[in-house]
Amino acid sequence: MQRLTPLSGLWPFLRPYRVRALLAALALLVAATATLLLPVAFRYLIDHVFVQHKAVDGYFLALLALALVLALFTALRFYLVSWLGERVTADVRSAVYRHVIRMSPEYFETLQTGEVLSRLTTDTTLVQTVIGTSLSMGLRNLLLMLGGLVMLAVTSPSLTGYILVTLLLVILPILIFGRRVRALSRSSQDRIADSSAMAGETLNAVQTVQAFAQEARETVRFDGSVALSFDTALARIRARSQLTAVVIMLVFGAVVFVLWLGARAVLAGEMSSGLLAQFILYAVVTAGAIGAVAEVSGDLQRAAGATERLMALLAQRSPVQPPAQLLPLPATGDGLQLQDVSFAYPSRPGQPSLSGISLAIRPGEQVSLVGPSGAGKTTLFQLLLRFYDPQVGRITLNGVDVARLDPQALRRHIGIVLQDTVIFGASALENIRYGRPEATDEEVFAAARAAAAHDFIEKLPDGYHSYLGERGVRLSGGQRQRIAIARAILKNPPILLLDEATSALDAESEQLVQQALERAAAGRTTIVIAHRLATVKQADRIVVLEQGRIVAEGTHGELLQRSPLYARLAALQFNTEH
Repeated sequence: MQRLTPLSGLWPFLRPYRVRALLAALALLVAATATLLLPVAFRYLIDHVFVQHKAVDGYFLALLALALVLALFTALRFYLVSWLGERVTADVRSAVYRHVIRMSPEYFETLQTGEVLSRLTTDTTLVQTVIGTSLSMGLRNLLLMLGGLVMLAVTSPSLTGYILVTLLLVILPILIFGRRVRALSRSSQDRIADSSAMAGETLNAVQTVQAFAQEARETVRFDGSVALSFDTALARIRARSQLTAVVIMLVFGAVVFVLWLGARAVLAGEMSSGLLAQFILYAVVTAGAIGAVAEVSGDLQRAAGATERLMALLAQRSPVQPPAQLLPLPATGDGLQLQDVSFAYPSRPGQPSLSGISLAIRPGEQVSLVGPSGAGKTTLFQLLLRFYDPQVGRITLNGVDVARLDPQALRRHIGIVLQDTVIFGASALENIRYGRPEATDEEVFAAARAAAAHDFIEKLPDGYHSYLGERGVRLSGGQRQRIAIARAILKNPPILLLDEATSALDAESEQLVQQALERAAAGRTTIVIAHRLATVKQADRIVVLEQGRIVAEGTHGELLQRSPLYARLAALQFNTEH
């Protein structure tokens, strides 16, 4: 039973629907009772009608009424438990997604996105199967098993002893073969999942596969994975077939044996024909119920494991939490302040990404961050957005420690354009409107014009309503970046973070977008991770980072004179001949 205790974690999701659960339990009880009364009805039918030749109509009407009750309450039970299964599964999926999407990026350093998706789909499907089918079937067959054993003992105590022995012979192979079938079923599902994962990986990288002319190799790999899935499924089918044959043989052998004993008792005048028929029916019902309970127990154990994984996911707390007492964010103040900030990613605790960073950025100032790869520029953005909290030091915005602010309120104050542009599988209109969902179409159009995106969007097959494809595959790199810039412009935040926002643009588009960014940056604080000269020269101040430390600050001209690192970067990356 301890292996099933994780299922108790589903109670909070079932509690709102406990009235329906009680009605389902009542329907289950009535249906089970009707099933257990059927052998009694057949007994009276045989003894009173076929043996004593009494009036037939009343007995058949009673049998028909009993069948009607069984049909109605079985249908009601099926509807209610199926509804509960679908509803609770939907609630669990929503709860897991709602919880996970609020977790900080730190959480995903140790948990793969695929693992979360697996729990959202596979694990919740197991939960749905249990609540909507297996649990109800298990309880039904448990009632039939217990009721059947009681009625067997009432009907004929002597024959009950024989039937219990024969039932043990039926249960043992069900348990042994059933465990093997369940193991093979899990293995088969794993192989199917492996094939799906392989297909997903190669299809997401189909251009790379084709560029390296590896279509034949990937086809062979996938065929091998499919063949392995087939072999595993075949082993499961073979074991299931053997189990079916053994169970049928043993069940019918047991029924024939008890029928033989009962027939001898009838011929000896020790029991009536109807009583023997009643006993045989109860034996069949009980044997079937025991087999079903054994089968369902495996599903319950699998669902318990799935529930345990889901509950463990829901129990995880995001490393970045809103404070117990939120402070309001002042509309004005002294801007951004980083005070002796040091930070190392939790997955690399021995490798600090920032060390003793102190930086003051005034409201409306434009600051460019430059430095070699791994200098800590992107990490600085992660801390400003409070995706992570620094281990040492603090960051303030308008005089308030960002750790005392609601993370969502802080992020609404900041707009960001990443170098790795994110485009959702939606229309151009909805992708831009993601920056401010309540924006009107005209405001979206204006933001697109400001980002030099309006013209190419208008040329798409359906204009702003054109579907851009998963991850924006229907657009060029420069077009995706301009969509992202339009999204940030539409948000209209007091602070803009630009992670090399013009890196994927051609010279003409870069000039247009640079002008747009200059207009967008007017009157707001802008921090730019820059590798290109045009972006750097216009900054009020340039901050040079190396190995997580600030090594120089100043204008372009000043840094060329006094910062060897900046001068080298300028020579290599900024094309100083301009």
